[in-house]
Amino acid sequence: MSEAGDGQRLFVGGEWTEPDGGHYAVVDPATEETVGWAPEASRDQVRAACAAAREALGPWSRTAPEERAAVLGRAAGVIAAHFAPYAELARAETGATSATARAMQVGVGMARFRRYARVEPAEWAIPPQINDAGPMGKAGVMGALAVRQPVGVVACITSYNNPWANPAGKIAPALAMGNTVVVKPAPQDPLSVYRMAEALEEAGVPRGVVNVVSGRSVEVGEAAVESADVDMVSFTGSTAVGRRIGEVCGRSMKRQLMELGGKGAALVFDDADVGSAVAGIGTTFSFYSGQICTAPTRVLAQRGIYDRLVEQLASYASRLKVGDPREPDTVVGPVISAAHRERVESYVELGRKEGAVVVAGGERPPYDRGFYVAPTLLADCTNDMRVAREEIFGPVVVVIPFDDEDEGVALADDSDYGLIDYVWSGDVARAFRVARRLRAGGVGVNTVGRNMEAPFGGFRHSGVGRDCGSYALHAYSEVQSIVWPG
Repeated sequence: MSEAGDGQRLFVGGEWTEPDGGHYAVVDPATEETVGWAPEASRDQVRAACAAAREALGPWSRTAPEERAAVLGRAAGVIAAHFAPYAELARAETGATSATARAMQVGVGMARFRRYARVEPAEWAIPPQINDAGPMGKAGVMGALAVRQPVGVVACITSYNNPWANPAGKIAPALAMGNTVVVKPAPQDPLSVYRMAEALEEAGVPRGVVNVVSGRSVEVGEAAVESADVDMVSFTGSTAVGRRIGEVCGRSMKRQLMELGGKGAALVFDDADVGSAVAGIGTTFSFYSGQICTAPTRVLAQRGIYDRLVEQLASYASRLKVGDPREPDTVVGPVISAAHRERVESYVELGRKEGAVVVAGGERPPYDRGFYVAPTLLADCTNDMRVAREEIFGPVVVVIPFDDEDEGVALADDSDYGLIDYVWSGDVARAFRVARRLRAGGVGVNTVGRNMEAPFGGFRHSGVGRDCGSYALHAYSEVQSIVWPG
């Protein structure tokens, strides 16, 4: 591996660079011990990274797609060769269980590099059109071609809940399309992203094509977004931060890809398979300890099934082992920080004050160390409660009753968010009918699983644009038309 060592240096213009702002501790959420020291970039260093990406853009964008794909494929191979230590670092930085760190963090990150190592067509012939004579020429047949061109320099600002899958989902398709990138990882867990940069360096990525700058200061992200060298911002994070980024991008017409917050509605009809619904909704408690925007956190239960669903969800939540994520039988690890634990707990207390009934959890697990939150179920909620409208981003589920299909859809859509909703019903025709009525970027029918080739993104305040599969290649490209007389 490179001389970057334990991730204490920035990666700028192909060089591992000492940070102007010193270093800060990255803390294991399970033990509260220091995992490593991350570099704090200055504004000037962020600007230098953006300038390096701009300089590298021309040569990289003119590289044959097959050559770019080969770099991504080799990077996946490097990740595979270092899979175990990468997964352990991801676990320590995020507090994810060991199984999650292996499969859903490093495993998915590696798979995304492999996915975008597949070369896809970047141009399409458009059917010829017969034009009448006009002021510019004679009547005749006009041919046309649609061509995908790279956007340019992309600032990738990533989330803390998955330091492998999320950055890889930005970097890999951006590079495949011929863009260059400046990556600003989340301050809580940036060390894994530096490992990703090391893998790309070892894979032979040219100097300046990939740059990584980290820091706790908001100035690091601001400098990247504001840079005149940046053509596009790809951001995953809160809606509030996304709005601020969008305002800056709008001033200079920068392209945007925004994957923001969610408050996924799970409509469970009377004829649903309750066990399947409970298992799916229950992933909110365990998957990243609820720190995931796609979670079905707002359950809308038809009245005929309401009591049974609440009872079984409460039983499910109470059986989950909360504890050390290194232990193989642990299902729920810690949340990312003490501050975030306090935020989640404050929402549980707010739910009580709003009139919700805490039927599971609600108390802090009895551990001396670690930022643990018990899986919590709030029943008898209404859709106007803050716990039902705001993203809690923790292992907390709220349950709201509804009477009929129209009311269920209306409640689901009565939200600022619209990322992914879910429908459980034994009537498949109804489930698909309801899915098409929902104003959400994605809908799971009797499942919380995803097809990674399907477009991913949200309606309303949940984001702008779509990625995943071939849709990510479109997201990181501009479409050009070339027209000629036939």
